[in-house]
Amino acid sequence: MQADSTGPASTGQDQPGDPRYLPIGEHGLIGDLRTVALVGTNGTIDWYCCPHFDAPSVFGSLLDARRGGSFELAADVPYTTKQFYFPDTNVLITRFFADDGVGEIQDFMPIEGETSEADRHRLIRRVTCVRGTLPFRVLVAPRFDYARQPHTVTQDGAMTFFESPSLGLGLISSVPVEHDGRDVRGRFVLREGELAVFALDRLVSGVEPRGCPLEEAERLFTATVAFWRRWLSASRYRGRWREIVHRSALTLKLLTYAPTGGIVAAPTTSLPEQIGGRRNWDYRYVWVRDAAFCVYALLRLGFTEEADAFMGFLERNVRLDGTGPGGPLQIMYGIDGRSELPEEELSHLEGYRGSRPVRIGNAAVDQLQLDIYGALIDSVYLYNKWGTPISSHRWDEVCTLVNWVCDNWDQPDEGVWETRGGRRNFTYSRLMCWVAIERAMRVASQRGLPADIPRWRRNRDAIYRDIMEHGWSERLQGFVQQFDDEVLDAAVLMMPLAKFVSPTDPKWLSTLDALGGSLVSDSLVYRYDPLLSPDGLEGQEGTFSICSFWYVEALARAGRIDEARLAFEKMLTYANHLGLYAEQIGHTGEQLGNFPQAFTHLALISAAFNLDHALG
Repeated sequence: MQADSTGPASTGQDQPGDPRYLPIGEHGLIGDLRTVALVGTNGTIDWYCCPHFDAPSVFGSLLDARRGGSFELAADVPYTTKQFYFPDTNVLITRFFADDGVGEIQDFMPIEGETSEADRHRLIRRVTCVRGTLPFRVLVAPRFDYARQPHTVTQDGAMTFFESPSLGLGLISSVPVEHDGRDVRGRFVLREGELAVFALDRLVSGVEPRGCPLEEAERLFTATVAFWRRWLSASRYRGRWREIVHRSALTLKLLTYAPTGGIVAAPTTSLPEQIGGRRNWDYRYVWVRDAAFCVYALLRLGFTEEADAFMGFLERNVRLDGTGPGGPLQIMYGIDGRSELPEEELSHLEGYRGSRPVRIGNAAVDQLQLDIYGALIDSVYLYNKWGTPISSHRWDEVCTLVNWVCDNWDQPDEGVWETRGGRRNFTYSRLMCWVAIERAMRVASQRGLPADIPRWRRNRDAIYRDIMEHGWSERLQGFVQQFDDEVLDAAVLMMPLAKFVSPTDPKWLSTLDALGGSLVSDSLVYRYDPLLSPDGLEGQEGTFSICSFWYVEALARAGRIDEARLAFEKMLTYANHLGLYAEQIGHTGEQLGNFPQAFTHLALISAAFNLDHALG
């Protein structure tokens, strides 16, 4: 999977919209299980937070082309580019094709484990000329703390130091560069077979800065390739879509924070759901729902370590005696487990292609979203089934959560889509409360664990009847977004997936038809119509990619196999050149929203797995 782009770097001359910005989908992702960098098809790193996912940005030109800062590296002549991953790894290759030669950049971040080297968050860029002769140029222009902090630049031989009040970086270059007190620039020529290396390290107190000669870069490249291939070798998936499923798995792994086991929803903030709109959010946190679904997807493929780590994250950071607006659980936590995530607008940044505001933090942390209890307990059920049997202590925690759900399932809430228009009686929230109780009952039965089964059964059955009576519209002949209303919502696609209703139940089949006629466009699925169901936010949005994969799975489970396969294959055409997906797809097929999004990739894995099973 490759995509073409044209140069020179950073011109974006063939790209629609503001020429200073690459399309969101024109990026690849590299990382070290602590943070990531986005690398454009033009060779520019325009998003990088250090030392962790939700730290302030160092390179943020993705959100402000003039102020944000970037690390540009490209051929210094007109070129076209193609970008791909080194097979079965998260090592990214960007190739430059020019009249006089072919060159490439190999971008990667070594995985250092729990050593002192891990704190360096080393970002390595190897440049080589593979044919002919090519001139290159480099510009390293960090802008610390979302471009709010000044910095100084000093040089000592091959090492250049960038230092701000909160963070220091060291740049090692195997070719000469010069600085102007703020940025570093250089031009160099490579002939066929020649290499140049740039390594950017965090400066760590008490740890001497270290060079990165060509031999060490080769060793680290080999070790990084070996790490990713060794990790991926544990996959049990042997189905029809192995390459795209494994790319999704590798992407989910990149979104895990190794020190705590947290899994971020996406590694970016404020990439818009509508260009020029205000639906711009910070997704660099651990959503209980998203992470729990990630655990499900990875367990299906055979990856159990990530499930162990996420369960450990919950055990260390979730206090079940919480009395906040969300009950014992918050809907999200910081990657280090912190519970305070105040939302702030960065008014000095213009936003991606003028999409203001740029937000950091997320005020939705204080919402009540009842569905997270079902997502979490479902992941515990699957972990107990496919991973490690849960401990007695963890079972006590599950009982605490289920008892809280029994007391609170009939409350209105903000719902799975985090609307900011007030609490309502969302059908999906009720559905996942049913899942929470039902899955806990399964674990208790399978393991013979103590539980108040009569009480749990009464509440489970009451939720079921409530949904059937109030979540069903006779006029629409379908299950609806909220009780006693007539607005459709793609979230109900989870009903057969969660085993609430048979996938061939007449009520479900008519719901599937209603959703197909109202919210589906060429296999792409909208969450809901904000004009019919105001969500407290301005503007429109694209189709929601997780819903598109839920639709595929629902079709497959309903026996509509040919439709499911066609819809799935169509969805694959909306991936970017590397097989990555943002949150949403726009009207002309462009990626919208934070990128890449864990939700979408986990749903792709589940859809591929179940469609394979249906095809036999």
